[in-house]
Amino acid sequence: MVRVLPEGRLSYGMQLPVQSQSVIYAEGWEAAAGPAELAEVARVADRSGFAYIAVCDHVAVPRRLADAMGTVWYDPVATLSYLAAVTERVQLLSHVAVVGLRHPLAAAKQYATLDHLSGGRLVLGVGAGHVREEFAALGADFAGRGAVLDESIDALRAALGPEEFPEFAGERYAFSGLGQRPRPARERVPVWVGGSSPAAVRRAAVRGDGWLPQGDSRAELPSQIAKLLRLRDKAGIEEPIEIGAIAEPLYVGAPGWDVGRRTLTGAPDAVAESLRAYRAMGVDQIQVRFRSRGVDELSEQMAVFAAEVAPLLNQ
Repeated sequence: MVRVLPEGRLSYGMQLPVQSQSVIYAEGWEAAAGPAELAEVARVADRSGFAYIAVCDHVAVPRRLADAMGTVWYDPVATLSYLAAVTERVQLLSHVAVVGLRHPLAAAKQYATLDHLSGGRLVLGVGAGHVREEFAALGADFAGRGAVLDESIDALRAALGPEEFPEFAGERYAFSGLGQRPRPARERVPVWVGGSSPAAVRRAAVRGDGWLPQGDSRAELPSQIAKLLRLRDKAGIEEPIEIGAIAEPLYVGAPGWDVGRRTLTGAPDAVAESLRAYRAMGVDQIQVRFRSRGVDELSEQMAVFAAEVAPLLNQ
């Protein structure tokens, strides 16, 4: 296992604004924002102790989904490479890369270069994907995307390892005698597997260094975590797995505006007390999202969270 997070503590990271703009979660101000705002938020995360910053992955969004998903989806490798240059310590997470859309050698070239340039800060989050038209346009196998992802993870582990001439032989992909440099800065790039379906949980248990659940409520997480650990034990894998959770939207303090009924608000100690429940479930990292009306308010929320909530998460 490649450990990313400090052992025995609840860490926190975030999906960045601006880079993906689904109407489900994007704030109104993001539509007019761009690289400057994206870089500013990344810098705040970097200096505020966030474990990672994350970027999503969609190549193209069909018209039937555009009203809900939007069409603003920055490329994860290009975006994380840009942000690597303006940050120093924060981990760079693809959450999640739909690696079945690309040949593993092509993906390995991109992600190895990113890890090399960032000094070993890549966390490769992977998922199966869900947009049929996207797969069709790229000539990828949508119906068999689960099996493709399984093999892609194995192929990527080989291609992102220490060998200059990696070797892999599978049902769909095979390569040998082909050199790729630069190599990743890490000897082994951590792979976090995303998704909450039975197949995704099984995949994370057997193939993942970490698990990125998607959409599980607090009530659902304990049973999902127990299942994940049972499957890992059954597979004979003794290495621990870093378990994530997506927390409710947050606003530290009294917002003074409508932040939605699902948003967790209040004084820092109250917010921390609520979030500590994730640690009690066995979660290693929470992905946080702050309600905001602009980049300045978002940066302020991040800083207040880091200074006043985060120190209370592990009490």
